[in-house]
Amino acid sequence: MREITLEERIKAELASYNGTMGIYVNDFQGNKVEINIEEEFETASCIKTYILGCLFDQVEKGKKSLSDKLVYTKENEIEGSGILRSLDYGVELTVKNVATLMIIVSDNIATNMMIDYLGIDTINEFIRSYGFTHTKLHNKINFTLYDKLGTTTPKDYGRIFEMICQEELISPNASKQMLEIFKKQHYNSMLTKSFPQYFLDSEDTGEEELIYVASKSGSMDACRNDGGIVSTPYGKYVIVLFNKNFTDPIYYPEHQATVFGSKVSRLIFDQYLALKGKIK
Repeated sequence: MREITLEERIKAELASYNGTMGIYVNDFQGNKVEINIEEEFETASCIKTYILGCLFDQVEKGKKSLSDKLVYTKENEIEGSGILRSLDYGVELTVKNVATLMIIVSDNIATNMMIDYLGIDTINEFIRSYGFTHTKLHNKINFTLYDKLGTTTPKDYGRIFEMICQEELISPNASKQMLEIFKKQHYNSMLTKSFPQYFLDSEDTGEEELIYVASKSGSMDACRNDGGIVSTPYGKYVIVLFNKNFTDPIYYPEHQATVFGSKVSRLIFDQYLALKGKIK
């Protein structure tokens, strides 16, 4: 009897999905899932992953410092996700704290402050220098002026998390520091929505943390994206789920892209655990 491949099981899950999903998975044991990985997608807030990488690259080169101070001013104010817009103007934060807010609560004001601090050209040069050839930051966040923020592919996005996971992005120390920031990210519902929550909630259960996710998601009207590292007792794997061409632009937890993405993520998760650290 012919075995049903992992890719066939994924396609069966997506049979009634009204959209396009790009899927990249790497278990670091020579096995990958690659579906639509060369297609370009709007990044939405996933571009913030590359901005964080650029920051640590500039720090490593001695051109910037995580202890530098940035001030939140009225000129920085922009709508969307984050907490800085709820604070008073004049708040002073370290660069590290601004970058952390950019990732863990996807703060748009913090993102624009980081883009101003680093420069769009510097960020895109970092992106090119590390071989993310289909990735680009187009502009700062401004929903009135621009309908695009960035462009990437599932393959590029998977690659930056592979490098972080293997401590190869910039330096081992920089990779470790970035990993700790991504572990605190609040918005990973596509990756973890269908996971057994017991494994993810060690603070409440009192048990040893068996599973953690270090990731960065992103959503705009035209996309719903998530990607990062899933760590288990058997090892780590990288997973990227990018979505476009769906018809529903409204943001809510049961959006079709989130629901189907979470089904694929759980399928990969179960396969990885069942095979004790492999997906095939």
